[in-house]
Amino acid sequence: MKLPTVEIIKEGELEKRSDNLLQLWKKKTCVLTKDSLTIYANTQRRSKSKELTLQSIKTVDCVEHTGKFTYFTIVTKDNKEIDFRCPAEHNCWSTMILMALIDFQNQKAIQDFKTRQVNDSASPGKERRMARAP
Repeated sequence: MKLPTVEIIKEGELEKRSDNLLQLWKKKTCVLTKDSLTIYANTQRRSKSKELTLQSIKTVDCVEHTGKFTYFTIVTKDNKEIDFRCPAEHNCWSTMILMALIDFQNQKAIQDFKTRQVNDSASPGKERRMARAP
């Protein structure tokens, strides 16, 4: 049985700030797809991983550029903040994650709109309302 292929938008190394008291930066291998950001503990991607679905991400925030690093924070819908940094020459990670998030949210909005249209047309007699942007 062949597994479905997943389109990888970006793959590479990021540093994630640990949640413990010392808040050390640890290198992680990350894979960004159209649905999620998967974070692996090592470069071989054989270790346990943590998947952040784009549905669970609220925003990419606090982008700061220093001479050596670009720092950014991913904020989840439950208001958890996850800090990352990458070398300044690889600073497009935050942009790529944000663009994937925007694309995901746009696709979801289109899907929701089409679902509402189908539901409205299946219910005759109801007054039609114009859709409004949030």
